[in-house]
Amino acid sequence: MIYPVLLCGGSGTRLWPLSRKSFPKQFARLMGEESLFQASARRLSGAGFAAPLVVTGDLFRFIVTEQLAAVELAAQAILIEPEGRNTAPAILAAALHLEQRDPEALMLVAPSDHVIRDADAFRAAVAAAAERARAGDLVTFGIAPTRPETGYGYLELAADADPATASPQALARFIEKPDASRAATMVAGRRYLWNAGIFLFTAATIRRAYETYAPGLVSGVAAALEQAVSDLGFIRLASGPWSDLPDISIDYAIMEKASNLAVMPYRGHWSDLGDWDAVWQEAGPDAAGNVCSDTATAIDCRDTLLRSETEGQEIVGIGLSDIIAVAMGDAVLVAHKSQAQRVKEAVAALKAKGVKQALDFPRDHRPWGWYECLALAPRFQVKRIVVLPGASLSLQSHYHRSEHWIVVEGTAKVTIGEEVSLVTENQSVYVPLGAVHRMENPGKLPVVLIEVQTGGYLGEDDIIRYEDRYARG
Repeated sequence: MIYPVLLCGGSGTRLWPLSRKSFPKQFARLMGEESLFQASARRLSGAGFAAPLVVTGDLFRFIVTEQLAAVELAAQAILIEPEGRNTAPAILAAALHLEQRDPEALMLVAPSDHVIRDADAFRAAVAAAAERARAGDLVTFGIAPTRPETGYGYLELAADADPATASPQALARFIEKPDASRAATMVAGRRYLWNAGIFLFTAATIRRAYETYAPGLVSGVAAALEQAVSDLGFIRLASGPWSDLPDISIDYAIMEKASNLAVMPYRGHWSDLGDWDAVWQEAGPDAAGNVCSDTATAIDCRDTLLRSETEGQEIVGIGLSDIIAVAMGDAVLVAHKSQAQRVKEAVAALKAKGVKQALDFPRDHRPWGWYECLALAPRFQVKRIVVLPGASLSLQSHYHRSEHWIVVEGTAKVTIGEEVSLVTENQSVYVPLGAVHRMENPGKLPVVLIEVQTGGYLGEDDIIRYEDRYARG
């Protein structure tokens, strides 16, 4: 069996405004009806693959379980990082966890936000690399480059390697992201591959590599795992030891130092969707070079990406060339395609201004579902709330606001004080200020309601929880 390890963190800056810190790109539907995370999980499933092990952050734990359930998959374990520390600590935590069960567990470590169109071809490449990994090599996957790309690191093959062979080859070195001139030279030389950040090795092999090249990480990660606590099925790594770990990638910590390296060339389609220009390329421009969402219209435009991400919102481009325009309900990005990699600068500028759109996604995901704000004023707020089947909000009360709930889809079980009732479509209830209340979804379909809050303070911290199945404070 091969054990997929899906790395599921990230800050979500390069594909802002659709991707944000609270909802990074792997969870977004950038390509088709599935998120990148769902597509990655399905690609690494089926015959020969164990259930995935996911390493993620606290903000995303319920998004992970919800999205896996939507594609009828379940994780064997979900490790929760107290804070992001890059790939080296995350991968070591996964390795130590798997080694407890099987020291020879074969780990396939992969980011969860890549696009690989031909899942069968990729699985074949993994199978071809498995023997070298089981024999004790650290196998990385290199992508045959299709253009001089400055946004990727490169892998230089050894002098006697054959990049056309469908088997692991000797690796000379890792190369950091080059400038345009050097990238063009390397691609023309045909001995360089893009570094995909995908690895295959046994748990014992990678643990020994850490002991040799990064021994300082081993004790801290081991302590974080030993002191981990189980929380609603998640494994929360201990924050004390974890906070002392350096922020370092596995490339720097291990791969650039190790001698037992091999690279598996992969000539199939691959993209990490590193910026909006990559999304434009991946989406397949039409004859004029345009990519438009269903709610976008291009008039006399060329080589332009137009996307509207909000229901009922239309975006129209007229006479544009080489432009990226992405519209959401709370933010709009307009950029020249040649400047696509500078979007993270915009996020930094918004953070410096204290603008919430820099980090916060307009749809707030919770363990029971999600909500979004439809209207906000000093003394009232209107939300759309979706409660998943079988889910329940906490038993709670508020100091500063009252609420009206209008059910527009499904049937909700509502508790207000001692009274419990079923509220169906087109019915409403009033929750007075200070009343202890709860909403549950007893059915098999989502409940959708409109909530109108009124009061002097409408912040999310105005909440007292008495009971909560999700163990929130």
